[in-house]
Amino acid sequence: MRRLQLISILALAGLLAGCGKNSSGDFQGYVEGEYVYVAAPLGGTLINLAVARGDSVTNGQILFELERASEAASLEQAGKNLALAKTNLNFSETTFQRNLVLRENPAGIISAQDLDKSRAQRDADDAQTAVQAAALEKSKWSFEQKQQFAPAAGQVHDTLYRQGEFVAAGNPVVVLLPPENLKVRFFVPQEKLAQIKVGGTVSVKPDGAAKPFSATVNYISTQAEYTPPVIYSRETRANLVFMVEAKFSAADAAELRSGQPVDVELKN
Repeated sequence: MRRLQLISILALAGLLAGCGKNSSGDFQGYVEGEYVYVAAPLGGTLINLAVARGDSVTNGQILFELERASEAASLEQAGKNLALAKTNLNFSETTFQRNLVLRENPAGIISAQDLDKSRAQRDADDAQTAVQAAALEKSKWSFEQKQQFAPAAGQVHDTLYRQGEFVAAGNPVVVLLPPENLKVRFFVPQEKLAQIKVGGTVSVKPDGAAKPFSATVNYISTQAEYTPPVIYSRETRANLVFMVEAKFSAADAAELRSGQPVDVELKN
């Protein structure tokens, strides 16, 4: 039993060490995408899915729209409420200014108490106008959130709802993959780690590609991805690999796909 366990451990160590590099000396990896999940903060029925899987979209292009008849009605009513509040404020302001002139008249045409009442009414109408203005902005925000637009140019990786389905608040409807969110992820043995620096470049060759692509290293893992089940002897240290990430230019990223296996070569 112990012999079988030892054989299994050694086989696993060899397999994981092989993930780091191939026989040609290049490092093996894959293309990884960081997806953008576009959702609306409010729920509703999906009435317009403006894109399909595989579409290319530009920054600001509409992606989908949820039913917003109730938000439209609230927005209209909020506009009417604000208009009425402004009318009341204009009237009370006019009344206060007139009473102020009358009170300052030497004849004392109105009392100080009447002047205070008109001032209090003016202040109350001013506060109400501010409340209605805030309500209008909130209604406008709710109305606008029922439509969602692409936050960046990219490709539609997937759509998660069909037109006519109800979408709960916060649930993503469209999954985007901007080209700048593509990166290569590969694994480097610990003895080669000193040759890689953040900001350095690597050559990335997907299977079947006519030419390699250049990528810039932006991340190096701070810990080993594989730790042998024994102490770090000189022999077992060869099994340690570290994950490294590098990003492509927008032009090169447009020719790559998330999940592609690649070979990565360090540039001098």
